[in-house]
Amino acid sequence: MKYFLLLIAALFSIHCLGQKSITGFTKEGADAQFKMEQQFDSQVNAQNLDQWLKFLTSHPHHVSSPQGKANAEFMRDKFRSWGYEADVVSYKILFPVPKTRLLEMTGPVKFTAKLAEPALKEDGTSSQIGEQLPVYNAWSPDGDVTGELVFVNYGIPDDYEQLERMGIDVKGKIVIAKYGGSWRGIKPKVAQEHGAIGCLIYSDPQEDGYSQGDVYPKGPYRPKDGAQRGSVMDMPVYPGDPLTPGIGATEDAKRLDRKDVTNLIKIPVLPISYGDAQPLLAAMTGPVAPDRWRGALPITYHIGPGPAKVHLKLQFDWKMVDCLDVVAKLKGSVYPDEWVIRGNHHDGWVNGASDPLSGMVAEMEEARIIGEMARNGNPPKRSIIYCAWDGEEPGLIGSTEWAEHHASELQQKAVAYINSDGNGRGFLFVQGSHTLETLVSEVGRDVTDPETGVSALERVKSFMAAQPGPAKNRKDALNRKGMILGALGSGSDYTPFIQHLGVPSLNVGYGGEGGAGVYHSVYDSYDHFKRFVDPTFAYGAALAKTTGRITLRLANADVLPFDFKGFHRTVAGYMAEVLAMTDNLRESTEFENQLVKENRYVQASDPTEKYIPPVSKDPVPYLNFSSLQNAIATLDKSATQFAELYSLNPKPNTNLEKLNQLLRQAEQKLLSTNGLPRRGWFRHTIYAPGFYTGYGVKTLPGVREAIEQRNWREAQEQIEIAAKAINEYTAQINAASNILMMR
Repeated sequence: MKYFLLLIAALFSIHCLGQKSITGFTKEGADAQFKMEQQFDSQVNAQNLDQWLKFLTSHPHHVSSPQGKANAEFMRDKFRSWGYEADVVSYKILFPVPKTRLLEMTGPVKFTAKLAEPALKEDGTSSQIGEQLPVYNAWSPDGDVTGELVFVNYGIPDDYEQLERMGIDVKGKIVIAKYGGSWRGIKPKVAQEHGAIGCLIYSDPQEDGYSQGDVYPKGPYRPKDGAQRGSVMDMPVYPGDPLTPGIGATEDAKRLDRKDVTNLIKIPVLPISYGDAQPLLAAMTGPVAPDRWRGALPITYHIGPGPAKVHLKLQFDWKMVDCLDVVAKLKGSVYPDEWVIRGNHHDGWVNGASDPLSGMVAEMEEARIIGEMARNGNPPKRSIIYCAWDGEEPGLIGSTEWAEHHASELQQKAVAYINSDGNGRGFLFVQGSHTLETLVSEVGRDVTDPETGVSALERVKSFMAAQPGPAKNRKDALNRKGMILGALGSGSDYTPFIQHLGVPSLNVGYGGEGGAGVYHSVYDSYDHFKRFVDPTFAYGAALAKTTGRITLRLANADVLPFDFKGFHRTVAGYMAEVLAMTDNLRESTEFENQLVKENRYVQASDPTEKYIPPVSKDPVPYLNFSSLQNAIATLDKSATQFAELYSLNPKPNTNLEKLNQLLRQAEQKLLSTNGLPRRGWFRHTIYAPGFYTGYGVKTLPGVREAIEQRNWREAQEQIEIAAKAINEYTAQINAASNILMMR
């Protein structure tokens, strides 16, 4: 009780007499926290990051590899030496690796793809041929298909609409798509839906190669034989081990038969380099591709079909393997059953220096320092759990299985999940729960960018101000007090925490200046990283300082630093977007239907398309958004009231334990009971990966996607579901406000 009586200072973020404060801390608490953070910064040693990265990248370390196991044990032992209770936690998962890979053009000329990345003398680990996973897409099915080739640009739904207007059908054909435009797994998914029998994905040098700059080893960008491995699991349905959706993949878990799995595609798919793609594309005829479809290869891009005809044969070893997570816990001194969780994955497709180990070594340094401070008498108030996830690359497997396995406990105890992944030189980018926007802004204010000497916040504001657009946007970016968080879609290990369990989450990293051009290839190596990405590990140190502050402030705050006004502002913006999208869709449908009625045609913007034939569509009805609009308006009032109470002194008898429980569990109220339509694993009503974007986020996803798909009944149902979730969220805020008002 004496501790609670000391809470007599303002807790809300203010600037008073030029002195900084921290949201959630008393003045005395903030002073102690700033002192701790100065000590933290003074102990960051970039040489540790360099040393650890060299060891962890010394051999390929994909899930189930010998080096993956060695890395997990190395990290476990390090965490133990720093004072953590650390273990390697194993899950039994499905993981396919190739046995047969064949891609050949059978006509009009003969050609056999290399499907290999040559060793380079300048890259010390690129020659580890026997240890490397070959170029392939995990979760492609076995297949042996032959067909004419059709170029489908990025292979997203809009591209197939364009093909339909041009009278080109991919049914019974093999499609070739460029990387980009969406997550890779969407490309075979959409191709399959349109009747294609196979899918090739290549890296075009316009976006991923010599058009960007000198290629490796001269420069950082993808060479002609470099190819991008990656998962094509349909993760917008559900991530993790495909055989155990919703439950942890423990040894005795009940598993689906593979034929009953719903998140695996049905047509064979293979990634190739632009060196292998060029002969295939050059042999194609048919219509010339629209301007916006063309890449940078020295050919004329044709769409086909054919006359290029290809034979694709793939066979896999569908084996059960161990997925090895490292979980290290530092018990809190005051609230041991409140958990701040920090994670980064440790598996890579090959040697994985940039992705993911540049982020993993920063997490390790952060954990080392916090462990040392705890041993020296300054432990965190809340428990901190450091995680090194395995199996992220094939489908967010290690994090998903652990989160599913511990779901009930996490929803009771987790304060927040803080994720990082790859890291490099450049700007601080953060996405996440918008209740944490103020926390992130204050941390960005207090971390110095190593290249410019200004704060990380000021540097990212300058970056935003430099983007093309109206002068007002640039001025607003510079005058903005804090950061604007991006919304979380998918693509890294935060997904199970926020979108399945409703744990507030962040994804944090630096980047934008490292010349990343070897993603998921054998050339993502220590040598490449040291030359081109973060040679002195200055930005690895900056990441440790950034996520270290976020972790420690969440662990030590008297009242958790959640800002509901920022969340309301964001959701109100999403609502405005959906309303505008619906109005625009209604107007465009009415216009197009009038053209059909008048039997008129519209000239296409691209002269190669000739014209766009009119197609009659069902009219867009007037959806009733009132329940959702009212819910957001009520949220505004409650968020404002809470902010006002939060800015005042908590009463001496404030029940901080109950208050913080309400705050940390508020995000769970935004989950819907049945999840999103056709993918119930994703339960968050505000953020989700798009069904046809994969990594890319859809906000108010149930409502937005139903409207995009012109499913009006479902749209109205999802409006009511989202309104109900926001009302329950508001009730949680009101309960927290009531505690602050009690005497």
